[in-house]
Amino acid sequence: MPWRGSGSGFSGPLSVIAVSGIALGVVVMVMAVSVLDGFRRDIAGKVVGFGSHLAVTAYEPSPADTENPLAADEATLAAIRATEGVTHVQAFATKGGMVKTPDQIYGIMLRGYGSDWDSSFFAASLVEGTLPRGGNDVLVSTTVARKLGLEVGGKMRTYFWQGNTYRARAFNVSGLYNTDLSDMDGLYAVGALSTVRRLNDWDSLQAGGYEVAVRSLRDIDAVQSRLQSVLPYDMMLTSVVQANPALFSWLDLLGANITLLLVIMALVSSVCIVSALLIMIFEKSSTIGLLKALGATNGSVRRVFLIKACRLVALGVVAGDAVSLALSLVQNRFHLLRLDPESYSMSVVPVSIEPLTYLLVSLGTVAVCLAALLLPTAGISRISPSQTMRVEK
Repeated sequence: MPWRGSGSGFSGPLSVIAVSGIALGVVVMVMAVSVLDGFRRDIAGKVVGFGSHLAVTAYEPSPADTENPLAADEATLAAIRATEGVTHVQAFATKGGMVKTPDQIYGIMLRGYGSDWDSSFFAASLVEGTLPRGGNDVLVSTTVARKLGLEVGGKMRTYFWQGNTYRARAFNVSGLYNTDLSDMDGLYAVGALSTVRRLNDWDSLQAGGYEVAVRSLRDIDAVQSRLQSVLPYDMMLTSVVQANPALFSWLDLLGANITLLLVIMALVSSVCIVSALLIMIFEKSSTIGLLKALGATNGSVRRVFLIKACRLVALGVVAGDAVSLALSLVQNRFHLLRLDPESYSMSVVPVSIEPLTYLLVSLGTVAVCLAALLLPTAGISRISPSQTMRVEK
């Protein structure tokens, strides 16, 4: 094609605008999906950290401040652990109590774990001190510590109702944790399963239930279906999604908004490249007429313009991906964009870097732009050599 690249006439500046528009659209789409994935990952990870993916409890209704005792035999526990998709099983028990300080009374839920406790979540959230080592050690949140004036190494006097009386325990605060999940942080203290058993007058084989971890949230439904077939009739299985329906519905609503944003930005990108191509065609109409007069077919001329437009689309997509990756790395490294933990349950904007996100957004953008290019290139067949040469004269 005998033109001097994209630098002549209006097509040069418009090509730059088209590439910039496509790049901007890709950046917005990639960052939107990455931030949404980051929110889902962090929020779901925190909720799962407080109660695992699945919970096996007694089928009978239990009081709000404790669970009915459950004693699973070794055969049942072995069947749970052997179920495909299960990665970890641990016993737990919860007991509601009141923390008493000289000037305040505050309600908490003491979550007790045994020797099989996977402490990685709370270890990652540890702010000060150490994890509980058993006995009367407890781990409390910075939220509770701030409200009650507690500190590492101090005592936390707590009262628990049992029947018609109460029992007092002076716990040793071994450490402070913070997850920014205010509802959970302000409620749970973590201690020893043996302590909860003594408070409830349970024997050493009884627990409030068993937390079951799976590989990822995507596997919950499949694993839950498999476990239902191995559990006895008197045991109930609840997923973290069923236990927190409002939270996961909110995350699904965010996903719907992101879908709408992706559609809008894909249309913006297609408008940018279509506008650039139309200007190229109008600007080179005399050249198109000359090529047709020399025997070029509509298809061959159309391919030349499509190749030119595809190069612009590819350049815009690559530039957009590069900028998105740079922004994601900078945010994850320096945490420039911060959030209010009380409102968002996290202190920084989370950005997930998933190669699949970049691939799908890039392919989707290219597909939409190429589909949109079919309309302006169809106008090439209407350009008559006689008319363009007459105009040229």
